[in-house]
Amino acid sequence: MSAAPEPGIAPPIAHGEAAAAAEEEQPWLRLDRRMLLVHPVDEIVKLLPVLLISLVIGTQSGNHVWSLVAIVVFVVFGVSRWFTTSYRIGPVHVQLRQGLFRKRLLSVPRNRIRSVDVEAGVLHRLLGLSIVRIGTGQQVGSKPDAAKFELNALSTGQVPGLRAALLARQPSPDVEQTAVTQEPAVTEIGHWTPVWVRYAPFSVTGVVTIAAIVGLAFQYGIGAKIARSSTVAEGIESAERVGIAIAVVVGIVVLLIAASALACIRYLLTYGNMTLTDNGRTLHVSHGLLKTRQTTLDRARLRGTTLKEPLLLRLAGGARLDAVMTGVSAERRESSLLLPQAPRAEAERVMATVISDHRQAAVPLTPHGPVAQRRRYTRALIPAEIALAVALVFVILDRPVFWAAWAAIVALAVGGVVLAWDRYRGLGHAVLPGWLITRSGSLDRARDSLEADGIIGWTVRQTFFQRRAGVATVIAATPAGTGKYLVIDLPADQAWSLVESVTPGGGDVWARR
Repeated sequence: MSAAPEPGIAPPIAHGEAAAAAEEEQPWLRLDRRMLLVHPVDEIVKLLPVLLISLVIGTQSGNHVWSLVAIVVFVVFGVSRWFTTSYRIGPVHVQLRQGLFRKRLLSVPRNRIRSVDVEAGVLHRLLGLSIVRIGTGQQVGSKPDAAKFELNALSTGQVPGLRAALLARQPSPDVEQTAVTQEPAVTEIGHWTPVWVRYAPFSVTGVVTIAAIVGLAFQYGIGAKIARSSTVAEGIESAERVGIAIAVVVGIVVLLIAASALACIRYLLTYGNMTLTDNGRTLHVSHGLLKTRQTTLDRARLRGTTLKEPLLLRLAGGARLDAVMTGVSAERRESSLLLPQAPRAEAERVMATVISDHRQAAVPLTPHGPVAQRRRYTRALIPAEIALAVALVFVILDRPVFWAAWAAIVALAVGGVVLAWDRYRGLGHAVLPGWLITRSGSLDRARDSLEADGIIGWTVRQTFFQRRAGVATVIAATPAGTGKYLVIDLPADQAWSLVESVTPGGGDVWARR
């Protein structure tokens, strides 16, 4: 049995005079009163540096009024958001009014809603609140967050009904609506397990976290004090006694251990208890231990998947799976996530289940031929060739070239060869009925499975060097994901036949560029 609409939430109806009249009659709603406890804390946390400066000024001057003024201002600003924020879920639009000094009305057509994200931090969860974000896949103005529709915070009990209402499809005027509908069955198609944490160290998350901590420490003067401390001086003396090389190696090992530990902690907190469910109409992703996040994706807007295999994760036998959704940018990683770092076999299984095509993982990719292979080696060896040319100039000018320089040239050459070999090994494409599959990259390899019905245009592009080599890049344009998916360095005489095989008749109608 379908649940009745939540109070104050109108069901979607077609446009027209009746819809406009119903829109105006829809009441404006306020956020939950418990947000009065959340927003002041959020404002204080966001502006913590300013608060610290106020405390320092107050301590040095002996006048602590500055600290009290700063706290009162932040609290008042946070409290004012409840009085100045209201929303309504009309039959045609979802509207948000907010602003204390600068009023703003954000209106989103309900048929443009692409995703609904639900998030709850520790304080939100303690108070039974959630943050609801509506994604439309569009940007207003030059700022990415200019069109951000966020309801912070709503009662957690309201969220399921609100999410279902926002993702409800507009009924067809030709179809008579029945009072009783059968709720679709929910099937779990993916589930996180603790052993997956072993894939967390194979990323740069830990290193980035350490770099951010060090940067903040030096920004606020803590790093400079540590650098001048006696402990650091004793450490430098100890390093000189044991040898600089050994000290550097030990430092790198300690850094890797710390980075791996931080990456594992972040992975557990971010993706713990993750589940991926499917009810036939929507995909629902839920994850997080302390801060929870739920994302609901409309299956009607699903256009494929991307299997991401960065080099380190690939060496560990892992992969990450993202959805290719119409109106959901690939840059919003968390909004398109289907599976975090996980065993490759599991990622492929979930991929096949999501797109309902179990041939995708097993289909062999067509290589792009010797010309594409030669171009991989040519470009990968450029750094070694430049370094060798500089060294030879020094030799001709009778300048000394140290053995370390020659060793670096050899290392660049060997590394270039290995990189070129791996890049060509990962380059390829395949065509299945209704699908285009393309893969490329080495350090950041990705395998894209794109539904042919989601392709809205084709471009066959050739640079100057590609024309001389007789290859081309085929670009499939789509309003989903990254917006374009590339088949790189395909033999030029096969380019338009590929277009024809994916979208029959497309090779005759798409303009060449």
